[in-house]
Amino acid sequence: MRSTTFSAVLFAAALAAGLSPGAAARAGAPPTPLERARAVLKAVPVIDGHNDLPWSLRVKFAGKTNAIDLRSEAAARAAGLDTDLARLKRGGVGGQFWSLWVPGELKGAAATVAVEKQMDLVRRLAARYPDDLALAFSADEVVKAEASGRVASLMGVEGGEGIDDSLEVLRQLYRLGARYMTLTHFGDTDWADSSNGEPIHNGLTPFGKAVVKEMNRLGMMVDLSHVSAKTMSDALDLAEAPVIFSHSSARALADHPRNVPDAILKRVAQNGGVVMVNFVPFYVSEAVRHWSADLQAEETRQKTLHTGDPAAAKAAVDAWRAAHPRPAVGIKDVADHVEHVRAVAGIDHVGIGADFGDTDGLVIDGVTGVDSYVDLIAELAGRGWTDAELKKLTGQNILRVMRAVEQVALRQAIRTPPEDQISDLDGK
Repeated sequence: MRSTTFSAVLFAAALAAGLSPGAAARAGAPPTPLERARAVLKAVPVIDGHNDLPWSLRVKFAGKTNAIDLRSEAAARAAGLDTDLARLKRGGVGGQFWSLWVPGELKGAAATVAVEKQMDLVRRLAARYPDDLALAFSADEVVKAEASGRVASLMGVEGGEGIDDSLEVLRQLYRLGARYMTLTHFGDTDWADSSNGEPIHNGLTPFGKAVVKEMNRLGMMVDLSHVSAKTMSDALDLAEAPVIFSHSSARALADHPRNVPDAILKRVAQNGGVVMVNFVPFYVSEAVRHWSADLQAEETRQKTLHTGDPAAAKAAVDAWRAAHPRPAVGIKDVADHVEHVRAVAGIDHVGIGADFGDTDGLVIDGVTGVDSYVDLIAELAGRGWTDAELKKLTGQNILRVMRAVEQVALRQAIRTPPEDQISDLDGK
């Protein structure tokens, strides 16, 4: 009887302290995985490696920041966006690398202009929402933004086309705020092989190697998502600073060429870098990867069968999809990739780069957008991860890498900027 009375007193005291009935009922009990996740994210928020919101705003709203109120989750959802300020806060996001994507068909100066316009867009977003976003260009500035309750807004160039085969342009993009560059996107650049298609350079060309060295000198992180395994290896051979994979998963679990082989994961650990795990279904699930390939084949087949009749081709593909639903893929599958990267590379070399922003419906089951990080952290907490380990995943690992890259740049500050042209090194 005394035990029951004592529990009732604890329950009443917990209610009086402002806890919900559910939390009050658990007063004195160990925290649930979800409660632990929220506490971890409050202490060390997520610094996500990749979000394509700038490009989505260009496509949907011609890049006009006043065309949608990102403080309104309802407005963002109605526009088909998975990112808004409310969900960023609810998801425990303290830092976001906004991707400055370069479509592969853009080359030369047009690619550079596309990057610069997105840089301006990121700056305009920060100016429009000064209570929610803060531009950040260093690890210390990320920490300062988080301490003020704002999301640190960083920029990363996605696709080496953006430098127009020029070290001068690379330097200018760094001065404008780019703090990483993904060496390729889906297509090869003139100096690096991507993970898609047949390699034409056998990794990095001499100019490509000069790009990596100059990024180290500047303090710009080398991002190896999207590149071929040989390009990954070449960059790791050269890198004087830690590298990142801003949005990649483990190839051992999903054999997509975009993912990172175990041999490279081991080298990332030696390099001191970090692999930031992706949320896109066909990079996460081998079954979904096969389903996606079958879907693409069916789309091609139906276009051939219904030449000149796109409505009929679409109807046939819709019927195929109804008969062949996408295999299930959920947050547990993402957690499997996180744990695999940890098992092979180590706890100090794993992070999160969900690739939100323009998923066009290609999202894992149960994920509603940038508010879903808490679900991943809760899943890992339930698997036995300690709070200290979770904090490394959410933000501490990428901050360590940023600081290491900054230190390498400081040590190389006396080096003269190289004046090599691609024609000098590659004969082009």
